[in-house]
Amino acid sequence: MSLSLKPINRKILLLLLFFAFSAVGFAQNFALSNLSSQLTNKAHAVIRDSKVVVDMQSTDNVLVSNYKAVTVLNKNGDKYGQLAIFYDKNINIKSAKGEIYDEFGKLITKFSLSNFKDESAVSDFSLFEDSRVKYYIPQINSYPYTIVYQYEIRNKQNLIIPDWRPLPGFDVAVEKSSYEFKYGLLDEVRVLERNFKGLKNEIPSEKRISKQWLVENLPAIKYEAYATNPETYFPAVKVAPKNFSYYNFKGSYTNWNELGKISYDYLLKNGRELPATTTNFVKNLVKDESGDKAKAKKIYEYFQQKTRYISVQIGIGGFKPISASEVDKLGYGDCKALVNYMQSLLEAAGIDSYYCVVDAGDDKTDLIKDFASMEQGNHIILCIPVNGENIWLECTSQDAPFGYLGSFTDDRWVLACTNEGGKLMKTPKYETSKSTQLRTSELLLADNGSIKGTLKTEFSGSQFDSHFFLTKKSPLEREKQLKYLYDINNIEFTAVELEANTDLQRFTEKLTFEATNYASINNGRITFSPNLFNVKRSVPSVRNRSLAFEIKRGYTDEDKITFSLGYQIIPFISPKTMKIESKFGNYYAEIKLTDGKLSYYRKLVLNDGTYKANEYEAYESFINEIADYDRVRISFPVKK
Repeated sequence: MSLSLKPINRKILLLLLFFAFSAVGFAQNFALSNLSSQLTNKAHAVIRDSKVVVDMQSTDNVLVSNYKAVTVLNKNGDKYGQLAIFYDKNINIKSAKGEIYDEFGKLITKFSLSNFKDESAVSDFSLFEDSRVKYYIPQINSYPYTIVYQYEIRNKQNLIIPDWRPLPGFDVAVEKSSYEFKYGLLDEVRVLERNFKGLKNEIPSEKRISKQWLVENLPAIKYEAYATNPETYFPAVKVAPKNFSYYNFKGSYTNWNELGKISYDYLLKNGRELPATTTNFVKNLVKDESGDKAKAKKIYEYFQQKTRYISVQIGIGGFKPISASEVDKLGYGDCKALVNYMQSLLEAAGIDSYYCVVDAGDDKTDLIKDFASMEQGNHIILCIPVNGENIWLECTSQDAPFGYLGSFTDDRWVLACTNEGGKLMKTPKYETSKSTQLRTSELLLADNGSIKGTLKTEFSGSQFDSHFFLTKKSPLEREKQLKYLYDINNIEFTAVELEANTDLQRFTEKLTFEATNYASINNGRITFSPNLFNVKRSVPSVRNRSLAFEIKRGYTDEDKITFSLGYQIIPFISPKTMKIESKFGNYYAEIKLTDGKLSYYRKLVLNDGTYKANEYEAYESFINEIADYDRVRISFPVKK
């Protein structure tokens, strides 16, 4: 075939030369002195050179070769010098070897695949998982050192092509890193570049196409408090072929609708059959309930009592859940299996629901709206559409309230897999005004400085599970945790009552306690802080901040504390108010005497949002001023 040639600009020429020399594999001088201070500054490690080549020879034959040289500058950078290669029935490790050099570039040792440790890549709560990992951890105690390794794997699938992430994390710099993806002329692939500012090129030949990306001299990004999700500023390239093969399963997709349809048709719909006895049991269970919402709640409560979570990585590469009948018999499953089983129970009662793929975690990571790919998402949740309302369920929890997700999966785009295809949906956001922590307390401050009384706290919204974990603790462990949560010297709890209202999604904690020597007595005065329970901590100072910051979840805290005073304490104090208003939120606190009792009131509203780096100083001042007010102390005279 004939190819039209275009003039090659200087940047493209540099890229071509780089890949040409990379193929030759010339030895490098890894002496620390060859690194610029621009790269070592603020870095724990520097990637000297990284080359990833993905050669998609067919849908079931993808070769991945990886070469990397990393200089580890100190102990904090050790993780970047470690190598882990995961494999299973679908991934074959063809070769792996490496070398380690000292700070002067002198060879210390060599290693090969025989030096790697090999173990099951399973968690402590996993069954039926065949993934394994070979890993190598350098036994080096002198810094800096450089580790160089190269390995090649053969992947019998192309559904998941490895992402290229030249910056693997915070506090690591990159001298040079490249990625090359090779594929056939007739292959259709989609490519997504995120935050990429390097060189790129595409080279067609008679039968193959090579796409290439290169970055150089990326300084380390230092983690800064409250930094936004790294997905928004770390560079990455994602590749997704249209036609794929995975564990002998073949298909094609170019968007979320098609991917959701494939997932439904080939992974889900044939695994929902239940034993007739279970189907009849479900129908009888909900026969007296009016409306699908009430029925779904009844079924969910039964489901939570019957099942427990355990990781199960079988089926089509871990994507296909084990059947509902199997979960019904065993009583356990992973997130996929449990959602599928809950769907089956709902289906027995005539209630539709959606199997939803989500990227779970404290960071709110969306599925990328305009780029569908199978590797996005790490968890499965369930959505039940009822009369225009979407009810979301976490099926791996035995005690989560009906309709409550929590901070693990809230406020993000997910993929619902339906019989009509996939559709992107948004999980609920817990609004600031509804994410509340409401406290009331009646206390007695004795003449000797001891304090005792009752405390009631109600948690709702995103704060529901702040203390909910206490319900799962033994009395001894619960006492220990309460003393940690309420950091008051000499505190002892004489009664603890915990209650979760799953209908209102509200958790209530009622405590009776006492603490000796809470107040100090000196020179005829008794001095103490009226804010016992909710003292805001100051935030870290970040000089010359470069990253935007985020308040992930807003909330509202309100405290009402009333102190009765000992007979020897003379109640005399001028009323005091403390007020702060800011774009980040509002704070109000008041101290006053009413009928001989001391009243302390505090309310903090913190707004969620993403803010510019240059606004952090104002946020720091806002929080630190609150922290100062929260530590206010008052003093009363004591009768002689």
